[in-house]
Amino acid sequence: MTEAGLIEIPARRGKAVPLDAGRQLQLVNTYGNQVVDTWAFNRRDLHEFLSLEHTRPHIGNIIPKAGDVLFTNKRRPILTFLEDSSPGIHDTIISACDRYRYELLGVEGYHDNCTDNLHAALAELGLTPPEVPSPLNMWMNIPVGPDGSIDFKPTVSKPGDYVVLRAEMDVVMVFSACPQDVLPINDNRPVEAHFQLL
Repeated sequence: MTEAGLIEIPARRGKAVPLDAGRQLQLVNTYGNQVVDTWAFNRRDLHEFLSLEHTRPHIGNIIPKAGDVLFTNKRRPILTFLEDSSPGIHDTIISACDRYRYELLGVEGYHDNCTDNLHAALAELGLTPPEVPSPLNMWMNIPVGPDGSIDFKPTVSKPGDYVVLRAEMDVVMVFSACPQDVLPINDNRPVEAHFQLL
């Protein structure tokens, strides 16, 4: 597929892409209901990566918005959140799903998961992540109650909603079209999403 075209993140799977410093990427919620786990690693040193626990103090919020700079675990800018056409509901507190999560949800046998998708997507580029950082869960709707309680709700995004990210260093971006179909975060029907380099 050409650089100007949309690249598919297959339903329940992951996709990785290098992005040079200064380049922009548009991530599209094609059908509106899909959560996309999103990671960024310093391409020169995979031990440095987008860190939400380091980003939240800088942005003063638990949800990034257009104009916010996102930081690494070494407190350096890695991405800028340039645009968001959606209602702006994303999640920075829930870790990537994994086989243990599905076991706790009562799933018997193997279930696709974002942790394995991260590993598989990077393996296609010949890379191995040193760990699985908490992802920026694009369009994931995790309302936090006044008492600190959380809930898992369907997305409030519309088909075609998008965000635009700019790399502030040479990075490898990784996306997972979250395969969660036990909880309602994807309306129980994971589908593909897309991105394009701008």
